[in-house]
Amino acid sequence: MHSSNKKSKGLRRQSRILALNMLYLIDICKIPVDEAIKIILDQKNKSYPEPVKKFSSFLIIATVQNLNFIDEEIKKYLKNWTLERLCAVDRNILRLATCEFLCCPQTPPAVVINEAIEIAKEYSTSDSGKFVNGVLDKVKHLRENKELISKFLKFFKDDIKEV
Repeated sequence: MHSSNKKSKGLRRQSRILALNMLYLIDICKIPVDEAIKIILDQKNKSYPEPVKKFSSFLIIATVQNLNFIDEEIKKYLKNWTLERLCAVDRNILRLATCEFLCCPQTPPAVVINEAIEIAKEYSTSDSGKFVNGVLDKVKHLRENKELISKFLKFFKDDIKEV
């Protein structure tokens, strides 16, 4: 059972990284969602397990469909910054994690934050982990709003729980 949790964490991390790549393409290159998903998942010499494809696709679609709301929530907690001034990787990590707070109630907020921090440390600047942590620590309160969460659960599918 312990190894299953470790495998699941690895699959979720892989999904989050793929979703970050997709969102980066959408944000910077202005590529449509379906095309970004196809570009990332259909890379030559890369093969992803089906649960990774499902969760990354779910996460990117839910994020893009709710991007205005997600961005407004993040903006509330940016001190002396605008969303547009953030480096693209940090901005999109914050977006994906905020979406996960809203759409994946089975994932504890601490896990969402820790995953975002680790991905920021790996794919962004040396200060990004601290920055992402500070913002997400304030955004996580969204999880306490049961009415809001119930609106976002329409995105959550039973087969995604398996990842």
